Amino acid sequence: MDKRIEHDTLGEVAVATDKYWGAQTQRAVENFTIGSRKMPLEIIEGLVFTKKAAAYANCDLQVLSAEKRDLIAAVCDEILAGKLSDHFPLAIWQTGSGTQTNMNVNEVIANRAEVLRGNPLTGNPTFISPNDDANKSQSTNDVFPTAIRIASSKLIISKLIPAIRQYIATLDKKIDEFKDIVKIGRTHLMDATPITLGQEFSAYKAQIDNGLNAIKAALPHLMQLPIGGTAVGTGLNTPKGYDKLSVNYINRFTGLEFTNCPCKYEAMASHDAMVGMSGALKQLAVSLMKMANDIRLLASGPRCGIGEITIPANEPGSSIMPGKVNPTQCEALSMVCCQIIGNDVAITTGAMQGHLQLNVFMPLIGFNLLNSIHLLTDILNKFNSHIRSGIETN
Repeated sequence: MDKRIEHDTLGEVAVATDKYWGAQTQRAVENFTIGSRKMPLEIIEGLVFTKKAAAYANCDLQVLSAEKRDLIAAVCDEILAGKLSDHFPLAIWQTGSGTQTNMNVNEVIANRAEVLRGNPLTGNPTFISPNDDANKSQSTNDVFPTAIRIASSKLIISKLIPAIRQYIATLDKKIDEFKDIVKIGRTHLMDATPITLGQEFSAYKAQIDNGLNAIKAALPHLMQLPIGGTAVGTGLNTPKGYDKLSVNYINRFTGLEFTNCPCKYEAMASHDAMVGMSGALKQLAVSLMKMANDIRLLASGPRCGIGEITIPANEPGSSIMPGKVNPTQCEALSMVCCQIIGNDVAITTGAMQGHLQLNVFMPLIGFNLLNSIHLLTDILNKFNSHIRSGIETN
């Protein structure tokens, strides 16, 4: 592979000639070969929204030229369109502030901007500086938690909440369908007093309603952005009004309604907003686990078990018993719930580590929060279409 030589404060670094990243990214590629998981593209995109907003705010405040703003914005738009995804190679497991990933984005913006100006990719951009332009009025310490909050909020609003609402709609139909079917209620797994199947399902709906309300209640805190706090929350090296202007541009570019964090010191030294959202996701996971267990108990047998309901036969259930149908979606849901609870433990443990003015477990927290959102969205959609909507009474 052809290489070019770049320089940083530590000396020379060889970088592949076809890559838009620079010396700091290359050092991180070599220093953090830990695991196979890369920094989620949603966090990269969150950083890119932040960079684009910062460029516009800096230009409005007359500390960045319109030409530089437009070049930075053009590269950001290319990244958001998925055209440069191969140029973000770093692992999750890096510095706890996310500095290497922030510089990865800065270097890609600067080098790609040089090419857009008609110049060759030399790795030594002369017009856009990674630090002084792409990172102007910023620090990793404020833009990385901003990026996590943008990424997770976007996913929750656009993917997870619609999946929850669709699941609730299916439960509503089943409650109505089963409202007159009387069965035995059970406590301690023993026969108790009568209940309708619709009433039994109404408990599931109430749990999901409560989970949705918990997520919606956690959103306002999560959507407070610490951008403009720079290194420790004071806003050092930012022009007056930069933070509010940046959030306005982020809202314009994302179509969402983020707010300025009222105390940037809190949002950088701790990540309680992410702990709160993870707790809400865990609450939903706990409810879903209870339902998954109930469904497989009620469908058990079906001839020699409870067998009160039948579940769809999505695939053959056994390699040795051809007629057997297993509650595979219930099992997948249960495993997802276990993983989300594990993610919450990791987020909680990481968020405890806010020493003095900075929490340095941000990649861990961001990765696990996004992982929980993705898993919940996917399993809700699958369980709803493959099991919940097809449940029938026996």
